[in-house]
Amino acid sequence: MKQIPPDLAAHLGGRGTTLCACWIVERGDGVTYGFTDHDRPLSIEGILCEPGNGLAASAMTDGPGLASGGGDVSGTLSGSALNARDLEAGFWDGAEVRAYVVNWADPAQHLLQRRARIGEVVRDGEAFRAELRGLAHLLEAKQGRVFSKTCDADLGDARCGIDLSDPAFSALASVGAGSDRHSLIVPGLDGFSARWFTGGRLTVEEGALQGFASEIASHRPEASGAVLVLWQALPEPLDEGTLVRVTAGCDKRLETCLAKFTNTLNFRGFPHMPGTDFVLSYPNRNTGENDGGARV
Repeated sequence: MKQIPPDLAAHLGGRGTTLCACWIVERGDGVTYGFTDHDRPLSIEGILCEPGNGLAASAMTDGPGLASGGGDVSGTLSGSALNARDLEAGFWDGAEVRAYVVNWADPAQHLLQRRARIGEVVRDGEAFRAELRGLAHLLEAKQGRVFSKTCDADLGDARCGIDLSDPAFSALASVGAGSDRHSLIVPGLDGFSARWFTGGRLTVEEGALQGFASEIASHRPEASGAVLVLWQALPEPLDEGTLVRVTAGCDKRLETCLAKFTNTLNFRGFPHMPGTDFVLSYPNRNTGENDGGARV
């Protein structure tokens, strides 16, 4: 049961109240911002909550049992903290939200009402509406290993063991002329074969979009440089000369693990696991298949 601080409880029990809502949001990159629906800044837990975005929250709901509940918050894109560029770049995706009820006449009187995560965000011009998902939605994620023929490790993580800082799998290059939001022309990648970076990752290293990252949908060499098509379009085109880092991609197959990374010892899939065709098949004389012999 949530315990209300005595001083706030006394205020709530009075004949009149001076209450407002505050939200402290911590993005995935570690940057923390505070917002309030009051008309002046308030300091909560050492974070200054700023007004000015016209924020308004709906009532939060709980689902039955452990079902995920939630709500939403709406407002306008204004100020340096909350802007369209960062929103489209995905910096706010999955950010943790702490919602407080605050006595604005004495901000030391506040109560953490709930925690949530930012889900889907819908924009209409300068207005936006962000879904707030209750923490129970984390219980809906699949846990544990996935048994499949392909590898279930992420390239470069501890289970994979590949060092993505190795120049064979990573490169720092500058964006060339002719790039747009969906595809970049990147000279200086001539030493890498076609599709080397397909399925890999591109990260912007400088400028207004520093920190933006997207998976690379395709990589092909051309005379003007490597053409990298992105799965997630950039919020705005990059200036010519902007530094980006690209890392190699992996299609999770055993053949790729051997030929591209020489890392089969750490392959985390089950390439010899029988599939549906094998389960439904039957012995057939003199075909060399399903004869009870070893698969490998």
